[in-house]
Amino acid sequence: MVMEHGGTERRARAGTITKVFDGAGGARDVGAESFAAFRAAPGSQAFAWLHLMRDHPDAAERLAEIGLDEFVVGALTAEETRPRCSVHGDGVLLNLRGVNPHPAAEPGDMISIRLWVEAQRIVGVSVRAQSALEDMLAAMDRGHAPRSPGEFVANLALRLADRAEPEVTDLTDMIDDIEETLLAEEDAAPRAELAQARRVAILLRRYLVPQKDALLALELEELSWLGERDRAHLREAADRVVRLGEELDAIRDRAQIVHEQLIDQRAESLNRRMLLLTVVAAIFLPLSLLTGLLGMNVGGIPGAQDPRGFVAVCVLLVALGCAVFLVFRKTGMFR
Repeated sequence: MVMEHGGTERRARAGTITKVFDGAGGARDVGAESFAAFRAAPGSQAFAWLHLMRDHPDAAERLAEIGLDEFVVGALTAEETRPRCSVHGDGVLLNLRGVNPHPAAEPGDMISIRLWVEAQRIVGVSVRAQSALEDMLAAMDRGHAPRSPGEFVANLALRLADRAEPEVTDLTDMIDDIEETLLAEEDAAPRAELAQARRVAILLRRYLVPQKDALLALELEELSWLGERDRAHLREAADRVVRLGEELDAIRDRAQIVHEQLIDQRAESLNRRMLLLTVVAAIFLPLSLLTGLLGMNVGGIPGAQDPRGFVAVCVLLVALGCAVFLVFRKTGMFR
């Protein structure tokens, strides 16, 4: 029975997902007891998937009940994780990260998805609801389920990249707008937005680059249940993450260049103002010297008794000021 996408979202956010895949593109919901007892028939490509929320009260106990050892349980329920790929026996511990789909989430907030992948079962743990899982569930309900554990991992990684791509596109548009503003109006560049774009790009890159390394490491592992088709899908997922990482590098570099342009423009503007003040001070320096000499309270000041002395001094000051101005202009001080 095909469920509506809204039901898929509610199911993903409820915290526990349990499915069995037939290896041919089909999937069906089962109970937790059926997952614990699941054993694929000889020659069958079927496998099962259990997904829990880490904050579930008995998450660790449920993971131990299905036969996972302490090392795997500890890795799946750890407080902090970074993208990585670790082989343990014939299984793989894989940590991935995806953007937070909540509208009020901080830009650059990444949600971890921890996976334990074996030949016939996948156990996943996440901290919060992840939109990439909702996308996968919706595809499964339409009859497009993964046909192997390796394809499951590749599909999840691709959907995580798909959800991260709009964030990267928004950052690129933000840098474009800032550059356009900087070219149009010298002092109007939004410095706060520029700093925010740089911060978000750094945060996203911090997790996307190790995620690429984790996917490439999984592709190279010699695991019996990982086929050539699975490796090709993993390479495709890794290439998508590489492209996002390169775009984030470009955003970071462009933001740095814009920041340097802002600093240069502020320095140039300050230099122009300082030059103007210097010229004004240089023009008035000889005038101040002359008026200071004439203003000394001693005898012998020229024109002190002449009623036309003040007018003569004013004319002299104007002439001297114009002469200094012309000298500065001829020497290029105003350029």
